[in-house]
Amino acid sequence: MKLALKSLNYSPELTGIGKYNGEMCSSLAQKGIDVTAIVAPPYYPDWKVNQAYSAVFYKTETIEQVTVQRCPLYVPAKVSTLKRLLHLSSFALSSGIRLFTHVFKSPDVIVLVQPTLFCAPLTLLFAKLTNTKTVLHIQDFEVDALFGLGMLGEGKTASLARRVEKWLTCKFDRVSTISYSMIENAKRKGVPAEKIIHFPNWSDTDFVSPDTNGDALKQEWGLAPTNKVVLYAGNIGNKQGLDIVLDAAQAFKASPEVKFVMVGAGSYVAELKQLAEQMQLSNVLFMPLQAWERVPEMLALADIHLVIQKRGAADAVLPSKLTNILSAGGHAIVTADQHTELGKIQQKHSGIYTCIEPENATALTQALNQLLASDLSKHNDVARQFALQYLNKNKILDKFISELEVLANVSAASSVSIDEDEDLTCHKK
Repeated sequence: MKLALKSLNYSPELTGIGKYNGEMCSSLAQKGIDVTAIVAPPYYPDWKVNQAYSAVFYKTETIEQVTVQRCPLYVPAKVSTLKRLLHLSSFALSSGIRLFTHVFKSPDVIVLVQPTLFCAPLTLLFAKLTNTKTVLHIQDFEVDALFGLGMLGEGKTASLARRVEKWLTCKFDRVSTISYSMIENAKRKGVPAEKIIHFPNWSDTDFVSPDTNGDALKQEWGLAPTNKVVLYAGNIGNKQGLDIVLDAAQAFKASPEVKFVMVGAGSYVAELKQLAEQMQLSNVLFMPLQAWERVPEMLALADIHLVIQKRGAADAVLPSKLTNILSAGGHAIVTADQHTELGKIQQKHSGIYTCIEPENATALTQALNQLLASDLSKHNDVARQFALQYLNKNKILDKFISELEVLANVSAASSVSIDEDEDLTCHKK
């Protein structure tokens, strides 16, 4: 089987969608699938193109048996609504041009990762001309996220955006997404249930485990063995709402043994650092993104993990960082309302993490006090068992491969059902 992936993000990006795309494609290639990735040069989460790549030229390379075709795009230094739209449009055009170079040797299946839906028109046109099967894999409902974060208003423009999103989404042969809440959202947008595939993000549960020791990295970062470490690791951007972490750090000024460690990169790093300096927070440490090889150590040094999001993003986006926290058996605080996917997982799997109201610094401080008063010396067995049962990388990828093989070899009318036995959040009907 020949497969083409189209996505903004790919390895060597260390976080989010790029990391998952790279792992997925290399795993597929190792299983004998001919994989081509049509992607942008690495730029996320720094919003700056890696110096080994170009933002204006095409480039082809081979990474772990995958043919990776890099396409130019506009990457704004500071992200605004207009600049984000230009960013997405530039990649939609350049990647579309690259895709059409495959017209005489077309793949059996194209997997387009959302974001960005801007790539959908040319992807669907190519598929129509070449009789290629199509899968839209939704990591983020980007239209919902734009509305939720206040980047688009209501009115005629909003109505048009929603209609276009629905029309494009329903044109794909299959629609896969990462959570059951997102599956229900896809149904509300008009996608028939028989077209939908549950394809969650995963963790390498053998590599990321509670058995790792983080003492060496803790010492390397200048932290004392007696410090209680509250860790946020991942993208530091607008949709996270990380100001409340600084508010919580301020509340713990009188507890010098508690240290807040912010690991990551993104469009909001400079502002967050400046705010921490203004607040004179000596208990906050900023560190860069860590290589994947050191991620288990980083997770192990934390006593408490933070998964922070603004309310508007809490159900449009399922945070990928959570999978590794669970695999490591971490004690986590997650900002999400009870009706969201994250809230329902917490309700069904009591003790998996602490769920609090988004954008509420007081609630975060209270949750931290409660966890710090508990026994954090043992790993969270509920979280670890959840990861082993539902987030194992090999199980998830093997199931997705079988779905792709069915799609590539039978007519688009064939149905792919959702396995209700795997339901994590009580969405059974």
